[in-house]
Amino acid sequence: MRFWLRASAVMLALSSASPAFAQQQPPEHRTEWPGLVSGDDGIDGLESGPELQRGREPRAMLADQRRLHTALAALQPERKNVVDAYVLSVALDSDPVFAREARESGRVLTRRYDAEGRTLVLAGADGRGGAILPAGSLTALTLALARVAELMDRNQDVLVLYVTAHGAPDAGIAYHDGDQGFGVLPPKRLAELLDGLGIRNRLLLVSACYSGTFVKRLMSDTTAILTAASATRSSFGCRAENDWTFFGDALVNHALRKPQPLADAASEARKTIIGWERAGRLDPSMPQVTIGEGVGAWLAPLEARMPQTATAPVGAPATDALKP
Repeated sequence: MRFWLRASAVMLALSSASPAFAQQQPPEHRTEWPGLVSGDDGIDGLESGPELQRGREPRAMLADQRRLHTALAALQPERKNVVDAYVLSVALDSDPVFAREARESGRVLTRRYDAEGRTLVLAGADGRGGAILPAGSLTALTLALARVAELMDRNQDVLVLYVTAHGAPDAGIAYHDGDQGFGVLPPKRLAELLDGLGIRNRLLLVSACYSGTFVKRLMSDTTAILTAASATRSSFGCRAENDWTFFGDALVNHALRKPQPLADAASEARKTIIGWERAGRLDPSMPQVTIGEGVGAWLAPLEARMPQTATAPVGAPATDALKP
């Protein structure tokens, strides 16, 4: 799932869903990216996390805003004297593999971390007839983080953030929604959002190429961060037809369904991914795992409440992408 960024603009192939299927099918990619920054700074101009929306149908915009408003309003406040997890699972690209992964990741993480009523999935349409959810975008992600910060006890509660999309070398996550939405979520911008909102306790799961670029900027004593690849490597499995990326399938669909500690689940997922990549003769993605020394203070209470029975994986294996 390689993705390239030029100095003054992000370029990608896109296509757009026809109006007749707008409510059932996610928009496809057809046109090239517009320039998101200007001047001579080039890629440095992306650090603020630019976002561009263009040509959206007004009724569709209103409908999505209503879905987002309803979802934000439905989030429950934290419970006194309980370490609560707030799960936010976001697809930042309209290729339907990301919507499918974000949806099921939201379910798995909600069950694992006792987050019923405290979960928000931003994933639009999944191309399979599932309910239309609020669309993932940089603005929606920002508003969701702000709402979570309002509701949580920031001294004890935890943000569990799962982001799935394409990644861009030296830049971060590429937000790309059909022909209408474009943007970049760089490590600097995500760190500013979380730090500015006072969200200190966080489990960050980033499923994208080059996602290791987030580790250095986001790491802290109370942060655990798992990424699909190192800062210089691609990850795999993101073709639109898939149900999972390699990272999502190995970590969420298998390892995190089991009643095992996070570190063990991360180790299992990493070994699984290495095996799949070797079998497919792929360049190693080198998933990253970094867990701060203070993470145990909030992780231990959550894991003490984990269900003690595993659930079965769902969807087609990510390795189907390797079949001829």
